[in-house]
Amino acid sequence: MRLFFTALMFYTRLPVPKNIDHSEDLLNRSTVFFPIIGWIVGGIAAGTYWLGTVLFPPEMAVLFSLIASIWATGAFHEDGFADVCDGFGGGWSSGQILTIMKDSRLGTYGFVGLALLLAVKYMALENILETERYWYAGTLMYISGHSLSRFMAITVIRALPYAREDAESKAKPISKGIETGPFWISFLLAIVPLVALIYLTELWIYATFLLPMWLGRTYLKRLYQRWLGGYTGDGLGAIQQLTEVIWYLSLVSIKWISL
Repeated sequence: MRLFFTALMFYTRLPVPKNIDHSEDLLNRSTVFFPIIGWIVGGIAAGTYWLGTVLFPPEMAVLFSLIASIWATGAFHEDGFADVCDGFGGGWSSGQILTIMKDSRLGTYGFVGLALLLAVKYMALENILETERYWYAGTLMYISGHSLSRFMAITVIRALPYAREDAESKAKPISKGIETGPFWISFLLAIVPLVALIYLTELWIYATFLLPMWLGRTYLKRLYQRWLGGYTGDGLGAIQQLTEVIWYLSLVSIKWISL
């Protein structure tokens, strides 16, 4: 429970017991619960949507659900995505990229990238949630996007070293490494919503959406490896955001193809 509350403290704005301390060791070990943070944030977003549909049109409910998810995390991962856009858009060397990503100011690349990301996410979720017949399927789709995308970030923690030798990352907490046992436990936690979705809908095609998510994750991993020699906290946030959107786009595409 201490490790779970550590993950909750570092990756969300949700309250935790006062006796949970700031500890690098606890943060590293708490990475195993990262997918469960996805359950919680996805559940908050989905719950906000369904409650919103009682009071507002579906389009506004989708917007409020996005706001709820961003509030729950403090825009932690969105900020990372924007910083990666700025760093790789404006940097010409490893040092420049890391320096730009460390800068708290938002540049043109970050603004445009984040705006487009949120626009695509909004439109995809609107299509998914408005056309889904069963509320439980829509909820599991939403939660799966959050849990699976966080596991994609964990796979990069497993595969690459931490890129900032000086440990500078705008005072952001960052997990450094994950052992084999916790890695596979996090995988099992990540796929629980997906397994439930497949079981309830009897549609195994949802499992194939892990492939495009993996391809998106692999592209960014290779980019980090080539230019930085490892990952950063911002890089993990970008992986989470990109693969989450890829999950939603995969859901939209299969619905469109089946029409």
